This record gives sequence, structure tokens and C-alpha cells, in this order.
Amino acid sequence: MLYPELFKQLEKVRWNMGSDIPWDDFEPSKLSDEQAHTIKMNAITEWAALPAVEMFLRDNRGDSDFSAFMSVWFFEEQKHSLVMMEYLRRFRPEMVPTEAELHAVRFEFDPAPELETLMLHFCGEIRLTHWYARAAEWHTEPVIKTIYKVLARDESRHAGAYQQYMRRALFDMGEETSLRARADFSKVGVLMASASRSSQPLHPTTIDAAKEGDKKSVQSRMPEPEWLEHWLNHQINFDVTFENKVASNILNRLSTLMNQSFETVKDLSRFRKEMAVKLKAAVPASRILVPGAGI
Repeated sequence: MLYPELFKQLEKVRWNMGSDIPWDDFEPSKLSDEQAHTIKMNAITEWAALPAVEMFLRDNRGDSDFSAFMSVWFFEEQKHSLVMMEYLRRFRPEMVPTEAELHAVRFEFDPAPELETLMLHFCGEIRLTHWYARAAEWHTEPVIKTIYKVLARDESRHAGAYQQYMRRALFDMGEETSLRARADFSKVGVLMASASRSSQPLHPTTIDAAKEGDKKSVQSRMPEPEWLEHWLNHQINFDVTFENKVASNILNRLSTLMNQSFETVKDLSRFRKEMAVKLKAAVPASRILVPGAGI
């Protein structure tokens, strides 16, 4: 099992909201209303860990190890939302999200292949690491700069934890699971490493994943659905240079995991096609197709 060791690792570096955040260093003149508004939006987005963990537990009922790890991931992700709300409560109380705004991003995701979902969230943690690092640079108020740096480190550790479960699927769960994992990880990797060519920010909160007829993503259920793109493009300026860093990170990690060399998305796309052919030949179609939205 991975969960016991992951628990120990994350427990050693867990930060305390009361003692590790320098609340007394707050400088009122360095926090604008514009910046406070982005903190509110990020706090609501982080609250979406709630429907995400409900999805993970539902779709991984046969995997008690991974489901147990969700207790750690869920706690830390909800604390991200909480620390941003605490910041607003102290320094911009009129900006604190309402319970209704938080509840609005809780909805039921359609079932999807669990290995695709694992890869999607692995990439999402990598992307959040870079987003929050940029947010820390953009902000001018020292306390929130520290908070974003703390959150970025958490997201990086979460990506590392997901990566261990990806490695388990590739090497410890049998030949068929390994083949499925290679196909699914490369499929999602091509999507998530191609954000510079996408019309929308690629993150689990932006992917359509709800029941037909409902609002289909976390971002669509936000008070301002367009806020994320504005935050990225016009505030923290997450341009193609930073998108390339995300793509390189994803490609490098997949190269290490699969003992392959993926220098470009095209390399990964070729591998994806090879794996899709191998999977189709090795596994009956009835066992490949999984009901649900997928991606």
C-alpha cells in the first residue's frame, strides 16, 4: 500500500494555519480590491475538492489504498480554500464567499475511466503549482504572497503522490492494467500538455464532466464563469512561456514513468496511437469502453 507512507511524508511537511502564515505582516496598502477578488474566486475553486473527492471515492470503490489517500488530499485541498477565506475574513470580510457560492460548485461528475481521471488530476496539480507560483509573484501584499507559495508547494507534493499511484498502475497491477494505463495516461497527457493551442485553460475545473443538461464544469458554476481566463491572461500573465513549462513538466514526468523519451507533444501523441492499437488488440472492446462522459 502507498497510503501509509504517503501519509507520513505529507504529515512531516504539513503547515499550520495559525503559526506558519505570517498574519501580522499584513500591509493594507498593498492589497487592491482587484487582487482580493481573485482570492475569493480561487477560494471557491478550491472548494471544488468536495465534489472531486466524492467522484474519486465513487469511481475507486475497488481500490481502498487510493481511497484512503483521498482523506489526506481532501483535507489539504479544503484547507487551501479555508486559508484564503480566512485571509479575506481578516482583511476583506466583504469578499468572503457565501455558503451558497461555495455550494454551487458541488455537483455530481459522470463516471469516467479512473486511470484517465487520475492522469487528469495529476496534470491539474502540476498546472496549479505553476499558477500559484505566478500568483505569488503577481500579488504585492506579503501575507497572500506567502499563502500562494505555500499552496504551490502543496500542489507539487500532490502531483508527486498521484505520480506514485500512476507508477503502481504501470508496474504493479498486471499487464492489462499497465497497457490501459499507458493508453489512458498518454491520451490525457496529449490534451493537458497542449494548453497553448487550446481556447480554454486546461484544468480539471474547466473540463466538461457533469450530467447532460447541467452546467458541465466547476468554472461554469462560479459566480463569474469567465474569471479564470481573465486571471490567467490579464492578471498573473500566465503566457506561452509558462504554458511551455507546464507542458515540459508533464512530458518529463511521463518520460520517466514510462521509460520513453517524450520531448514534444507530437512524440507523446505517436505513443498514444501505438498504445491505443495495442490495447484494442489485447483487450475485448466490451472491456475497453467505459460508460460516462470521459474526456
